[in-house]
Amino acid sequence: MTSVTKIDYKKILEEIKPTKNEIERVKSLSNKLIGIINNLALDENINAEAVLVGSVAKNTWLSGKADIDLFIKFPLNTTSDYLKEKKLHLGYESIKKMHGKYELRYASHPYITGIIDGYEIDFVPCYDIKNSEELKSAVDRTIPHTKYVKENLNHKQSDEVILLKRFMEFVQTYGSEFKVGGFAGYLCELLILHYNSFEKVLESASNEWKPGYHIDLVGYGTSRLFNEPLIVVDPVDKNRNVAAAVSLQKMSEFVAASRNFFKEPKTSFFYPINVSPDLNVIKEEFKKRGTRTLLLSFKPPTVPIDALYPQIRKTEKSMVNLMERKGFKIFGSSSWSDEKELVIILLELSVWRLPMIKKHLGPQLWFKDDQEKYLQKYKNKAWIEGDRWVSAVRREYPEVESLLKVSLTNSKIGYLKFGKHVKNEILEEHELNDLMEFLESNEYNENILNFLHTYLNKNEILWR
Repeated sequence: MTSVTKIDYKKILEEIKPTKNEIERVKSLSNKLIGIINNLALDENINAEAVLVGSVAKNTWLSGKADIDLFIKFPLNTTSDYLKEKKLHLGYESIKKMHGKYELRYASHPYITGIIDGYEIDFVPCYDIKNSEELKSAVDRTIPHTKYVKENLNHKQSDEVILLKRFMEFVQTYGSEFKVGGFAGYLCELLILHYNSFEKVLESASNEWKPGYHIDLVGYGTSRLFNEPLIVVDPVDKNRNVAAAVSLQKMSEFVAASRNFFKEPKTSFFYPINVSPDLNVIKEEFKKRGTRTLLLSFKPPTVPIDALYPQIRKTEKSMVNLMERKGFKIFGSSSWSDEKELVIILLELSVWRLPMIKKHLGPQLWFKDDQEKYLQKYKNKAWIEGDRWVSAVRREYPEVESLLKVSLTNSKIGYLKFGKHVKNEILEEHELNDLMEFLESNEYNENILNFLHTYLNKNEILWR
């Protein structure tokens, strides 16, 4: 593929890169907080040091998206309890000095997030490791990651990372959290280090990527250890696949979007699609499909966001599997949450009503013992098809709603596999509605309409 000469990348970068003023504000705030933490640690004889990490430290963040990550590193011999206590203390006191707000969050260790001057700052504890053999928790790699990128990524490549992140953002493949299952910022940086430019990443994805594709920047030779769709061996840890979070779905979407970009290059790939979902259009589209769509809604459990989405998707998948086991046909499914008040699982069926009877296959007549047991139960209602006994039995759940309603009760909850927190919320309170009835009830809002629009228009993220 030849270079995409129609795209003015310089103009795009002028719009999406942080301005000089924004950079100065972010770096000034970061340095001020680092100074407060380190001085406080010195005054209180706490053996710890704050370090700026992440995209801000590597100059690969997009304008308006400066999440400031401050890691507080402790010596390897620090006990876990001491680390948690002193890190929380240092984070809290620095936020207090800056007159910010804070909340406690959880990952490998509890950490504090502060809102100061409109910026979100994470104060995360870690151990000061020199190599991956000293690793005590997943976050310990972050400082070596930052060091590796800063030492190897030049200024021009930083711009290429920003272009790649922006492209991925608007084809909805950016973000390694469970909500997305896409490409992390660090992975984008490694892709640019490997391919050198945004276009070459897309070109390779278009022509070469397929499940099992691997990249090993420093030649560890450990890619065989992994079986994810995309494999990028971590330069600072030979036993880690940086692309482990990338689902086959998101890898495929990125490949398809890359191919479409080269077919007809458009700057619109770098900008959001302007969508104003229309209730009447959405209702008409669902009607024209001739399917039946149900919505299960409930309150999300109070768990970390990265724990919430796997539980929601596990529940969605289990409901789909249950319906298909019982003979119903699923056209599609999806899920959405505002993460505070509402979870919606959408189930679209092409077959939602079944006959009152179903054919029950018995044993082959050559197996006399099995045959006798079968005939004791079904007697003269059984007949032969080929060499096999068959009978007609009454279907327990001819309507999909009756199946779902009973499966969401205490007595039959074992039909489904839930995350335990989601299960508790569903048993406490839930609603199962026909989509059209739900929309007629005026219980929807703009976010729900956006979710329904996206479900109906999955192709929008790939084409412009």
